[in-house]
Amino acid sequence: MSVLKVHPADNVLVALQDLAAGQSVRWADESHTLVTPVSSKHKFATRNLRAGDVVTMYGVVIGQATQPISRGEVLTTFNVKHAASAPVLRSSNFEWTPPRVDAWQNRVFMGYPRADGKVGVANYWLVIPLVFCENRNIERVREALVEKLGYHRPRHYGLNVDKLVAKYKSGADARTLLEEDILVHDSDESAARLFPHVDGIKFLIHDGGCGGTRQDSDALCALLAGYLNNANVAGATVLSLGCQNAQVKILEDAIQRINPHFDKPLYIIGQQESASEPAFVADAVRKTFAGLVHANGCQRAPAPLAKLKVGLECGGSDGFSGISANPTLGYFSDMLTALRGSPVLSEFPELNGVEQDLVDRSVSTVVAEKFLHLMKTYATRAKQAGSGFDMNPSPGNIKDGLITDAMKSAGAAKKGGTSPVVEVLDYTEQVTQPGLHLLCTPGNDVESTTALAASGCTLILFTTGLGTPTGNPVAPTIKVSSNTRLFERMRDIIDFDAGTIITGVDTPETKGQQLMDYVVEVASGRAVPHAVRLQQDDFIPWKRGISL
Repeated sequence: MSVLKVHPADNVLVALQDLAAGQSVRWADESHTLVTPVSSKHKFATRNLRAGDVVTMYGVVIGQATQPISRGEVLTTFNVKHAASAPVLRSSNFEWTPPRVDAWQNRVFMGYPRADGKVGVANYWLVIPLVFCENRNIERVREALVEKLGYHRPRHYGLNVDKLVAKYKSGADARTLLEEDILVHDSDESAARLFPHVDGIKFLIHDGGCGGTRQDSDALCALLAGYLNNANVAGATVLSLGCQNAQVKILEDAIQRINPHFDKPLYIIGQQESASEPAFVADAVRKTFAGLVHANGCQRAPAPLAKLKVGLECGGSDGFSGISANPTLGYFSDMLTALRGSPVLSEFPELNGVEQDLVDRSVSTVVAEKFLHLMKTYATRAKQAGSGFDMNPSPGNIKDGLITDAMKSAGAAKKGGTSPVVEVLDYTEQVTQPGLHLLCTPGNDVESTTALAASGCTLILFTTGLGTPTGNPVAPTIKVSSNTRLFERMRDIIDFDAGTIITGVDTPETKGQQLMDYVVEVASGRAVPHAVRLQQDDFIPWKRGISL
């Protein structure tokens, strides 16, 4: 099969391989002769379009022709612009048939039970600066503890710079040095940990807490409170300077709002109250060590899959993402919902154009209205900042076939499956019930994954068509490729291949089931995603109204 029509109502076909001008391809009982070359992952028109005609894919409007487009002509940013249907609030008789999950109904994962009833898939201690001024001291704490306690992992690869130095000293010229192989592969074996039941110490370096707006510092404190409340976190050491906008009281109030019964060990120390910087760092090290002793008392125990809270994310998407990897997550999401777990779909700019479906699937008018309000507010702020949802696709997205935001959104929304939307969360609001949630985050990969963990996600599923080397400090991040070529080329980063859907070997249903099995292994600590192994601990707070 060389082409695919995603939805019967579409007026485009997707090229599953490179197609040449003049080549004839068939879909169903129709033959199409290409008038231009069409690269793999890109789309071409199945009928003549006039300027102003809408372009449909996934059964929704994803663009508008800006000039006449011939049948068999490739769609580009030169002949198509972003367009999307406006959503309306209307009564809906939405009915959902959940997938069969008998084989997983009684399955458990080995997680870390918390006093509030949540269950983590990992057990981390956090060391957090309330303001960027403390980043250097955070690094001093890291240097003092990590390797001594057995958390230093040997590098996945090393660089033999000594080899370059020796060659240079022996008279080698620049051209010779450019051809020198300096890559050294190391073992992945880790030293024995002093605290075997603590998976690591995580340091949340950031550039906030002072300067900017007070809203930024308040949002930072709410974000950090969410991390402290995450079930994968045993407790934390917080370093404060003292005079910054992000005051300790703001953090404490944020913790109280999201969890009035918060009872994890929390050590907050202020540098401006300390005798000296060395004494301040020593105090942070002592308190962190004491916290690790406490955290080590929590051990893995069986927990139902209903305790899983899984973030659904995409980054570095391509023209196959909405056909393979994202529908795989969608079927997984439906399975998790059927098991009474909590999938969370983020990235509101990438829901632009598919709002109607999500509104119609909302369990109440209140939920639907909150979603539309957050979308409208976000879009307005983006325009005020000189941007807009239509500017969301990145150069990499466009190069690999996603030429409008609505096209990207229609594929991205597939991660949310087909189940009812039980709740809509604003940034840093917490997941508190079973079922599919929508979380207001930007489309930026790391800002979004940072937010997913803050809202309580204990695992993140991350689809990519181009390859994105990112992860999260506290929520193990599983990378899912949209195409097998990427999976084979970046096996050191990608964990799971959904590209077999493109080749016809699998379906989103079979891949979703395989993914559920893998998630159980990761949640139990029996499998380690590459992002965890490579310590891709990316953490970027969202500066609202600026970032898209």
